[in-house]
Amino acid sequence: MCRTLSTFPTTCLERAKEFKTRLGIFLHKSDLGSDNGNNYKFEWSNKHCKQRNLSEDVLGWRESFDLLLSSKNGVAAFHAFLKTEFSEENLEFWLACEEFKNIRSATKLASRAHRIFEEFIRSEAPKEVNIDHETRELTRTNLQAATAKCFDVAQGKTRTLMEKDSYPRFLKSPAYQDLASQASATDASPSNCSLAEPLHT
Repeated sequence: MCRTLSTFPTTCLERAKEFKTRLGIFLHKSDLGSDNGNNYKFEWSNKHCKQRNLSEDVLGWRESFDLLLSSKNGVAAFHAFLKTEFSEENLEFWLACEEFKNIRSATKLASRAHRIFEEFIRSEAPKEVNIDHETRELTRTNLQAATAKCFDVAQGKTRTLMEKDSYPRFLKSPAYQDLASQASATDASPSNCSLAEPLHT
């Protein structure tokens, strides 16, 4: 269980609150979960406290795209950034595919497959992702006998596009640079404060 704030020195609390504020501002536009039921919003939770320090989490996002996608806070931050570029549909499609792969019912799988196709793949879809015609038609064919792998090619191409295009820009963005700088300063602090502690203002 996380320690209470009373155990930390004042300077640690101030630094942690500032970091929390910066991260909160960065993520406030991310509304992942409002449409598909997933909870990818930024959260200060006991579970996260037990897993790893938040500053290490933030700094880890620049180590690899996989580490970013494996972090709920990272996904929320990346989504917030993509919204500023009007390209959040790529990440939302990738997340929808990840959720899709966990469906066990054949009936639900087929139904969800058609919903994903209509929302992200078909021409003029509300959140149409940038894939080539061949991949679009292959995916359409796969829907005739939907399996957990029917979006694999489209998902892979969308992921590659994000990793090579959006991800480097995210890391170079002033918002992330500022956040990483604050995380580095906190991580290097000798006061042993942990940003994974719950912060209640």
